[in-house]
Amino acid sequence: MDLTLLAIIGVLVIVAVSGLSPKLGIAAPLSLVVAGVGLSYLPGVPAFELEPEVILAGVLPPLLYAAAVNMPVVDFRRDLKSIGGLSVVVVLASSVLCGLVFDRLIPGIGLAQGIALGAVLSPTDAVATSIVKRTGVAPRLVTLLDGESMLNDASALVLLRSAIAATGAGVSIWGVAGDFVKAVALAVLLGFVIGFASLVVRRRVHDATLNTAISFVVPFAAYTPAEHVGASGLVAVVVTGLVTGYWGQKYLRPQDRRAEDVNWRTIAFLLEGGVFLLVGLEAPGLVDDFRADGGEWTRLAIVTVAALVILLVVRAVFVVYVLLDLRHDRQQMTAGRSRLDPENVRLLLESPRARRMSERRRKAIHQMVARNQADIAFYEREKLTARDGGVLVWAGMRGSVTLAAAQTLPASTEQRPLLVLVALAVAVSTLVLQGGTLAWLVRRLGVESDRSQVRRDEIASLSHLLMDVAEARIDEEAPELDPVVVAQARAQSAPDKFTRWAGPDGEERERRLETYRELRQSVLSDQRDALMEARAEGRYDSAAIGEMLRRVDSGELSLAALE
Repeated sequence: MDLTLLAIIGVLVIVAVSGLSPKLGIAAPLSLVVAGVGLSYLPGVPAFELEPEVILAGVLPPLLYAAAVNMPVVDFRRDLKSIGGLSVVVVLASSVLCGLVFDRLIPGIGLAQGIALGAVLSPTDAVATSIVKRTGVAPRLVTLLDGESMLNDASALVLLRSAIAATGAGVSIWGVAGDFVKAVALAVLLGFVIGFASLVVRRRVHDATLNTAISFVVPFAAYTPAEHVGASGLVAVVVTGLVTGYWGQKYLRPQDRRAEDVNWRTIAFLLEGGVFLLVGLEAPGLVDDFRADGGEWTRLAIVTVAALVILLVVRAVFVVYVLLDLRHDRQQMTAGRSRLDPENVRLLLESPRARRMSERRRKAIHQMVARNQADIAFYEREKLTARDGGVLVWAGMRGSVTLAAAQTLPASTEQRPLLVLVALAVAVSTLVLQGGTLAWLVRRLGVESDRSQVRRDEIASLSHLLMDVAEARIDEEAPELDPVVVAQARAQSAPDKFTRWAGPDGEERERRLETYRELRQSVLSDQRDALMEARAEGRYDSAAIGEMLRRVDSGELSLAALE
């Protein structure tokens, strides 16, 4: 079959299956895997072998970048310790325990290769997030799953690389730890540099199409040099995406952000769907390889079940620790609340030492205090319960990264067909067992979180804040401006108010219109700054802040079209 025709069919299948699956109550990735298996038996469909580099270097960077750009950085910061634990500690513990068990269950592979297979099986897939989001759980739970799926791919691949190296030469545990720290530290540094550099470049490009085209290169510009210097390319991509998502409000124009958002959502949708479709297309070939190698189905079943049990138990144990640790941190922060009492803060800022500080330094202290107060309020309001923990445990599904990583095992690896098929079996089993029942579990545990009223209240509060900001700017400029312009600006001071010139026509129209544009732009800039300050302090829900920033974007776009 012609590859072009196959690609067309693939896209149509992805769209159709993704549209129908929610109506049937089935996770779209699972449906796509099944569809891929079905397509593989059609006459003319060639045998597929998933090239690991296509996934690791071609698909994962844009997927992780798209996820990171949309990740609320404040929420990510608040749960960074938990996300880091799920991404590193769980991966490490799962890999080592799996390695010890596989060394006993699979003859001839050795501990290093067993740990390598454990590293292959350890990273979770972002598919859990897409399922959980539809069930209406607390946003904090979604952040944990999103953050974990972004980072554990990198930690698993670094461990996999070290384990493979250990099969050919002596590698100490300290050497592996040192490599990991180096890979992550370098990646974070490169991610920050490339993220800000890309924003500086894109800030100078005043064409939305060209700007979006540059954004397509950014994840690969982060991944490639990081891998070249021995850093984690995937961590670099995630950091670059976080920097872009957070500072894009300052550096990029509204039309650039909107074009980028639409295009990247489409790309992420097709890439993610395409990967699961390819997993299904490749499955029959992996089974054939296993048979040709004389594989034992009983051993495959035993190893798969053992892996599933280990992965689930390790995750459950660590989630219990996370819940206890979060409760301890919350109690400590609540106990220290008195230090952040407004009166104590006022006395601090009015002390002789504080008076000698620059205004910028005093403002930074005030913002830090406000951020800590907001964090305490967040931890008290968004408590994670044991029921949330149950969802967090069950949401640890495996997917495309597991299968792609399995393909990187060297051809000389003992019983390689068995190991690769174990990876496929674990990925499909978690998609079927956990993905197929996750929505039911959420309903059963009653962890749905209806935040619609809270969000409406926060949006109303932010709207009042922005109206006050607008009034302050207009009052400051009013004495020097035409009263007609001032009246028009006051009438349209809401950020999402459709900007149109309602003033009188005549000889003064153009002059007044230009003055109005300048005043309106100043108002919108102040409103954006106020929202970014509120976002930095964490005083409001990230979704509410995002909604209001989009309204400011709408105001700027309508202003640009004003005639």
